[in-house]
Amino acid sequence: MRRILFVGAEALPFAATGGLGDVMGSLPCEIQKAGGSDVDVRVIMPLYKAVSDSFRAQMQTVYEGSVYLGWRELYVGIRALEYKGVTYYFVDNEQFFGRDGKLYGHYDDAERYAYFCEAVLSCLPYIDFVPDVLHAHDWQAALAVVYLNVKYKNDWRYGRVKSVFTIHNIEYQGKYDPYILGNTFGLGTEHLGLMCYDGCINLMKAAIECCDMVSTVSPKYASEIKDPTYSHGLHYQLIKEHSKLRGILNGIDYDLYNPETDPVIASNFTSRALSKKAANKKALQKELALPVRDDVPLVALISRLVSHKGLDLFTPIADKLLEDDIQLVVLGMGDETYENFMRELEERHRDKVRSLILYNRDTSKKIYAACDIFLMPSKSEPCGLSQMIASRYGAIPVVRETGGLYDSIKPYYETEDGEIHGNGFTFANYYFGELEERTNAAIALWRDKAKRKKLVTKIMKTDFSWGASAQKYIQMYNELF
Repeated sequence: MRRILFVGAEALPFAATGGLGDVMGSLPCEIQKAGGSDVDVRVIMPLYKAVSDSFRAQMQTVYEGSVYLGWRELYVGIRALEYKGVTYYFVDNEQFFGRDGKLYGHYDDAERYAYFCEAVLSCLPYIDFVPDVLHAHDWQAALAVVYLNVKYKNDWRYGRVKSVFTIHNIEYQGKYDPYILGNTFGLGTEHLGLMCYDGCINLMKAAIECCDMVSTVSPKYASEIKDPTYSHGLHYQLIKEHSKLRGILNGIDYDLYNPETDPVIASNFTSRALSKKAANKKALQKELALPVRDDVPLVALISRLVSHKGLDLFTPIADKLLEDDIQLVVLGMGDETYENFMRELEERHRDKVRSLILYNRDTSKKIYAACDIFLMPSKSEPCGLSQMIASRYGAIPVVRETGGLYDSIKPYYETEDGEIHGNGFTFANYYFGELEERTNAAIALWRDKAKRKKLVTKIMKTDFSWGASAQKYIQMYNELF
């Protein structure tokens, strides 16, 4: 039996802020399901204050003690519960994780996640689960790989442990002043060469160097991050370690995102009962006080409102797109410039536009279920889940060919015999003219009811579940032995 431990800073449904939480809440369960009795998959994360009382009531204490980080002796508790057939462990320390508000972005994040990683490694023998594969995710868990390599490899209990480090977003690398190497991370100056990159401590770089395998969340992104355009400076390290780099496309949770059973949306539907989707559009139009019309395409943009999500492509063409007979719903928060643009866009087009400057999962699902066309013109996108969710709910995606968008959405075309190919509209260059042209092409197709039905049916049947990806992860683990 292969024992696998996922180490990460968040997981749905316990505490999450984005795509990492989706993966940590779904992928381990799918690997356990795919591997059956041949694998034992477990997950460990911090016990944040955000974890609900209902989950806490199900937890059992499996260890209490202390760990050492530099000169500090710190309390650690390990709680456990089972979720979807997988054991989840939670590292309990009120000083670091018992805080209100955001999970990350605190002044002492370096110390918080160094403590977390040290707690993970030091507690494994006491919870009777020393894994064959330690699979760490993003910079917050990077030190788990580093500590395994530099502090624990000579311990006979850890000698066979292999490590995988997954990059979910290379932009966030865990950069710090070398001055804190000993005091915060508990490492000596002999490790400066390992830990430093481009003049500062870089936790992601150190994990890439120490791990046995590097993975990222789409094949295209694995290729892109070796290019300085996408690497945020880490391309030299990734080129050096290219032989151990893999790209596996993320999936989505088909139970969480299921238009046939979703209790949040106004009308459940499937690709076989596509006409029922229209009730969701009508319900959203009523809720947002838009004209209730089924003959107008509803275009949606659900995104962080920042330039690298393609907002600098969308803003120059927004008013021109709205000269056509369409409706637009925007959901998201981000840079004040873009937030204000969206508010002003609504003021200029009161009968066509609603800008919701917030983020709410239930609201997003209502929009996915209601919209006809979904825009995702990202400058870079490691994987992207929104294009998959929108497809699952019967929207036609318009995306730029980058990262996981390239791997998941293929360009639509129709052969002379009427056969549909592709599952969306795509464009290659980061140019607003291409976004405008492809969006207009999607709108034109939507107005052809026969073609629309054929394409949307095909889109909804595209398999974005975790099944295929889970098998690829198992294959990657097997490569290590």
